[in-house]
Amino acid sequence: MNLNQVTIPSLDLTKAIPFYETLGLRLIVKALPHYARFECPDGTATFSIHQTETLATGDGVHIYFECEHLDGYVKELIEKGVKFELLPTDQNWLWREARLKDVDNNQLILYYAGDNRLNPPWRIENKTFS
Repeated sequence: MNLNQVTIPSLDLTKAIPFYETLGLRLIVKALPHYARFECPDGTATFSIHQTETLATGDGVHIYFECEHLDGYVKELIEKGVKFELLPTDQNWLWREARLKDVDNNQLILYYAGDNRLNPPWRIENKTFS
């Protein structure tokens, strides 16, 4: 099994699409006003948004995008006007993370974890993927 895509809600795709294009995702399906899908610049995963009339309440959706050169990428996004809640910071789970919200208040985490993404020191049975 492999994760193909994640779909999140949006109140207005005409605002959400340019936001995600600014982050570097490539628009591959534009079925306004209801749906849009993007391809990630690295790998084969896709990311989509669908129109909804209301957004979830509470903690909401958290989406993680891995960026090998996180600090430089965050700097580029800041220069494009993207606002961050947390600049790149080393976390105690061995990931470096920056946090921001999209136009619909979904939590986005740009991070770099290297080998610790799949193989942290506390991994169960210390098994690794090959």
